[in-house]
Amino acid sequence: MTELNVETNTAEQAGVDGTPLRVTATPAALELIDELRAEYGPVMFHQSGGCCDGSSPMCYPVGDFITSDGDVHLGQVGGADFFISRSQFEVWKHTHIMLDVVPGRGGMFSLENGREKRFHIRSRLFSAAENEALAGACRI
Repeated sequence: MTELNVETNTAEQAGVDGTPLRVTATPAALELIDELRAEYGPVMFHQSGGCCDGSSPMCYPVGDFITSDGDVHLGQVGGADFFISRSQFEVWKHTHIMLDVVPGRGGMFSLENGREKRFHIRSRLFSAAENEALAGACRI
């Protein structure tokens, strides 16, 4: 069993406004984000809803994937904005998302493709207290 190496900024901690964080990242994910940013400039994430690349988090150069009123901004990881579709948010709104990296091929449209490592989502349900603190806290 591999040990999960998590970022010090976890869901149990609060953001600057005092609410629990909806999305965080492991050190491996932060390292890959930095690698991609060095090559492509600013990047952003969109949690895929299960089409061509399953339900993988997809990483794009800022401006290559246009978000809309149909997307929810969950927060930032490593300086990169992280979005999810509004319909998917309704299912996942009680879930803390942790962006990680595992061996494998990235989604065919995601920037990490071809690096033999890919972004991966780990998750856990928020506690009742966290859900209460998060009520209305996302940019929708």
